[in-house]
Amino acid sequence: MKYREFVNYGVPALLISHHISYNSKMFPHSTGQDLQGREATDAGFMRAALMEAAAAAAADDVPVGALVVREGAIIATARNEMKASGATAHAELRAINIALTVLKSERLDGCTLYVTLEPCAMCAGAIVLARLDRVVFGAWDPKAGMAGSVDDLLRHPRLNHRPEVRGGVLDGECGAVLTAFFARRRTSPALGERPSSVS
Repeated sequence: MKYREFVNYGVPALLISHHISYNSKMFPHSTGQDLQGREATDAGFMRAALMEAAAAAAADDVPVGALVVREGAIIATARNEMKASGATAHAELRAINIALTVLKSERLDGCTLYVTLEPCAMCAGAIVLARLDRVVFGAWDPKAGMAGSVDDLLRHPRLNHRPEVRGGVLDGECGAVLTAFFARRRTSPALGERPSSVS
């Protein structure tokens, strides 16, 4: 297991791969945080997710990055890979599947998903099914967002699981990455057309 400290962001990270087994000692018990401390932690993890989004952009994919965090440690990182793997290879789905493999579990109880863009319907459904405790996202998606923009699938009253949701964390930075990506596409036709949904 390799460890890396995101020094600039003040959050610890575990650099993991699919074959690494979960060890409960990886996750020290977190202490109580006040609201200000929690907001700072959310911003730190969101900046780590932005690193994944930047990697997606570098691969000419829609720049969305995601992390799954448990007790203060990153257990999964992912980015959009739709160009390589198809329409369902969204960052959230990939991060969820990696985390399930790492934890050797069918649920993500006690985990938080950080993602740079409001989840779409597909990803919101996966979040509910995976039983994530909390979802923190960056930019709002007025065309496809299902955490309050188009509808709110994550907190739908008829579903049997409703995670805590916090939206708009570093929304300016997360939105700017997407805006710059699509601006480049518009000026470079060879890169292709903008998809109907940005997540």
